[in-house]
Amino acid sequence: MDTRYIRHARRHARGAIQPVVIAILIVFAVLAAAAWFLIIKPHQDLMQTDAGGHPSTPVASGREAPPPPANVEAMSVNQLLSEARRAMNEQRLLAPAGNNAFEFYLKALQKQPGNQVAADALRETFPFAATAAEQAINQRDFNDAQRQIDLLAKADSANYTLTILRSKLDAQRKLLDREQQLAADKEKQQLVAQKAAADKAEADKASEQKAQQAAAEQRQAQQARLAQQQQASESARPQASANTAAAATSGDAGGTGTHAAVLVKNAAPRYPTAAMRANQEGWVELAFTITADGSVNDVKVLDAQPRHVFDRAAIDAVTRWKYQPAMQGGSPVASSKSQRIEFKL
Repeated sequence: MDTRYIRHARRHARGAIQPVVIAILIVFAVLAAAAWFLIIKPHQDLMQTDAGGHPSTPVASGREAPPPPANVEAMSVNQLLSEARRAMNEQRLLAPAGNNAFEFYLKALQKQPGNQVAADALRETFPFAATAAEQAINQRDFNDAQRQIDLLAKADSANYTLTILRSKLDAQRKLLDREQQLAADKEKQQLVAQKAAADKAEADKASEQKAQQAAAEQRQAQQARLAQQQQASESARPQASANTAAAATSGDAGGTGTHAAVLVKNAAPRYPTAAMRANQEGWVELAFTITADGSVNDVKVLDAQPRHVFDRAAIDAVTRWKYQPAMQGGSPVASSKSQRIEFKL
C-alpha cells in the first residue's frame, strides 16, 4: 500500500475527531451554566439575603434578639425562611424558645415537606446547634437544654450526637443532685454540731452554777458550826473558872490542900473537812496526863467511832487545854484523866 495514502487517511481522521470534542465541551459548559443559574444561584440568593450568611457559618449580629413574630402559624414558607435566616445571622440557633432558626426551619418543613432550603440548613447547622445545647448543659440550664435537645431530635432524631447530649445532661443533673445533697448534709451536720455545742455550754453553765451554790451552802454551814463551837467554848470558860474557884475554896475550907485537876481553858476541836463534806458524826475517847504545871501531855486514844476519822482533831484540841493541876498536901502534882470528845453537826 502507498504510504502517502496512509498518512492522508490519518490526517483526515484527526480532523474529524476535533469537532466532536469541541461539541462535547460546549455541552458541558452549557450544563454547568444552567446548573449555576437554575440551582446553585437561587439557593445562594435565598441563603445570603440581607447579610448573606451560610448556615454553616452564621454571622453574629451583636444585637439583642428581636421579639418573636406575632403569628408564626399564619406565616408563609418564604416568611419563615426569612425569619430563620435572620435568626441564623444573630446566632439564635436554638434559643430563645419560639424565636430561633431551628423552629422556623422546622415550621417551614411542616408547611412544605421536602423544602430543600430548610432541610439543608437544618443538616448543615446541626453541629453548631448541638454545641449550643452542650453550652446550656454546662451552664446547668437543664430545662432549656432539654428543650433544645428535643428540638434537635425533631431535625435529626437518628443523630448519635443526641445520645451524647442526653447522657451528659443526665450526668450533670445527677451531679447537681449529689452536690445539693452533700450541701444539705453538711448544713445538717453543722446545725447538729451547733446544737450539741449549745447544749454542752448550757449544761456546763448549769453544773458550774450548781457547784458554786453547793460550795456557798457548805461555807455557810461550816461558818455556822464554827460560830457555834466558838460560842460553846466561850461559854465553857466561865464555868471552868467557877469550878476552879469552887475547888480552891473547897480545898481551903477543908484545910487539907488536896483536890483534883480543874479545867481552866477549853479549846474546841476543829471538825475534819472530809467528815463535814460527808455529813459524818462520831466521838473519840481519850486518856491523857495533866502535868504539875497544868498542861496536857501523853494523849492516847482509848476508843473512837468511827475509827481514825476524828482522832487527830480530838488529840489536837485536848493538847491545847489548860488545867489547874491537882493538889496534894498543898503542892501541885501530875494526874491522869479520860475524856470523851463528841463530834456532831
